[in-house]
Amino acid sequence: MTVRRASHAGSWYADDAEVLDEELESWLEAVPATVDIVAASDEAAPVTLPMDGVRAIIGPHAGLSYSGATAAYAYKSINTSGIRRVFILGPSHHVFLRRCAFSQCTEYETPLGRIQVDREAISELQCKGQGAWESMGVLVDEDEHSLEMHLPYIYKTFEHCIDDIRLVPILVGNLSFEREQAFGALLAEYLESEENLFVISSDFCHWGSRFRYTWYRESDDVRAVELGGRRKGAQGRPIWKSIERLDFDGMRAISRLDHAGFRQYLDQTENTICGRHPIGVLLGAISHLFPGHPGGADNGPQLQFVKYAQSSQVADASDSSVSYASAYLQFPVKEKRIR
Repeated sequence: MTVRRASHAGSWYADDAEVLDEELESWLEAVPATVDIVAASDEAAPVTLPMDGVRAIIGPHAGLSYSGATAAYAYKSINTSGIRRVFILGPSHHVFLRRCAFSQCTEYETPLGRIQVDREAISELQCKGQGAWESMGVLVDEDEHSLEMHLPYIYKTFEHCIDDIRLVPILVGNLSFEREQAFGALLAEYLESEENLFVISSDFCHWGSRFRYTWYRESDDVRAVELGGRRKGAQGRPIWKSIERLDFDGMRAISRLDHAGFRQYLDQTENTICGRHPIGVLLGAISHLFPGHPGGADNGPQLQFVKYAQSSQVADASDSSVSYASAYLQFPVKEKRIR
């Protein structure tokens, strides 16, 4: 038995089980039953949470004091009935990978309790994609925060059946578009199953000189510039609104389930979305299951963002911020036949 320690507990989030549980509960209770769609291309009706048919969520992985309230919207979207396995796809922040890597651990520890890793599912995937996957050692696993930061919410969401839940942690490397498609195809049948939930771990724009990214667009009619040096302030819209517009453009591409369009957006803006490759793998899996099916179309998958926030509202080039967003992916709900 190899247990991955909750290595970021006590720094990135509370290591006291009672305190952590109260924080998670308060963030979840603060999510209204009906929420507005964020960054919708067209006017969209509010949705009621939780929802049937949710197969995946996108949520942030910053310290919970920063992103916990936003992440709650993603987890509140889930109807947990029938789910037995949770895949977590997170970006690699410390180790360079050109493929995806599985954990070698058998259990993941949280201050709330342990979650079992599904070694059988991992072995099955390794056989189906021979040579495609890598393995990460325990030290690499424990250094990475993008997977761990979702564990408290996963435990809390499934606490009523946690002994029956199995985890499939996947660290996603710096993938080409073609490899995002290929890994998406390998995972597609699992995404299709009602027994599985996919958690896609991603923050959005990391803005500021400390992130080496100061993209700014004063209006939609002009080209973007990099702030800094002699140009420190905004000439048109506030910097934080420029960041919001930048993120919303990317979120709209994701909501359209437009994998190629999202990749093109990243190439054009270089937006520092750290989970762009896990998101790309999800879009690759959807395109494998629903080829040529645009997001939002009737009788097809729906991906909608339900919360967006920034760690601070940037006023000038000396400031910095990180953006957080939560979304759900809903598949058409199959009608149950009455016998």
